[in-house]
Amino acid sequence: MVRPLDQLFGGWGLIISSSARFGTVSRIQGDLGPVRRTKVYAEVAAQIQRLIADGRLKPGDKLPPERELAEIFGVSRSSVRDAIRVLEMQGLVEPRHGDGTLVRRIPIDRLVQPFAHALSASKDLAADLFDMRKMLEPPLARAAAFRATDDDVQALEQIVERQARRLAAGQITIEDDNAFHYRIATAAKNPVVLRTMDILMGLLSDSRVRSLQTPGRAEKSLEGHRRILDAIRQRDPEAAAVCMRRHIEEIEGTLFAHGRADGEPAAVES
Repeated sequence: MVRPLDQLFGGWGLIISSSARFGTVSRIQGDLGPVRRTKVYAEVAAQIQRLIADGRLKPGDKLPPERELAEIFGVSRSSVRDAIRVLEMQGLVEPRHGDGTLVRRIPIDRLVQPFAHALSASKDLAADLFDMRKMLEPPLARAAAFRATDDDVQALEQIVERQARRLAAGQITIEDDNAFHYRIATAAKNPVVLRTMDILMGLLSDSRVRSLQTPGRAEKSLEGHRRILDAIRQRDPEAAAVCMRRHIEEIEGTLFAHGRADGEPAAVES
């Protein structure tokens, strides 16, 4: 039978004082609880996983040794080993020979892939994508106006200039369009959002390639990019957010105003 954790920690002061090198123990001991499941190792893994998800265990933190974890949870060392193995398979921890088990940075794909699958399965993919973009990209533009470095601004300027040259030459500007939105996400300095933008760009890629078949769409896209760039260059967060939302809504309006005969929205560049 698993012992209650308050009893376990009643005598844990000695363990902590004798194992001061495991500084994470004192931070997490109150957040661990007794194991009640039939598959004991699964509950052990779940409790450690919650600590990682809540940020109580951070990337680079070292878990207590197997023996001490077994004492904390009141389980066998084999159950602890199985739990660590599960966490390792999930990419959450990394056992290192001679150095213990370290918490890894949570893989970004684990956070965003469920979102990608949900969007891909949507019956109204185009509408859902634009709803998502209106929720995501205006705050990104606002953050970019705050956080963009001079290099970020210069890169955005170069993208817009290249887009204008290609447009004047009658070339497709889809590459520059993607680069512009992606660079704004980069300037916002948030890796999770950056990966989310990767997924959005991927889901939109097919429609964007066909977008230039309708006259005026590429010009509208370039105009929107210029307004957003001006706001970011002027370090005006609210204007950047407003310009981004206006840009997306303009493209969305064009999208649904020129639907194809089969009832699907026309492809657009944004």
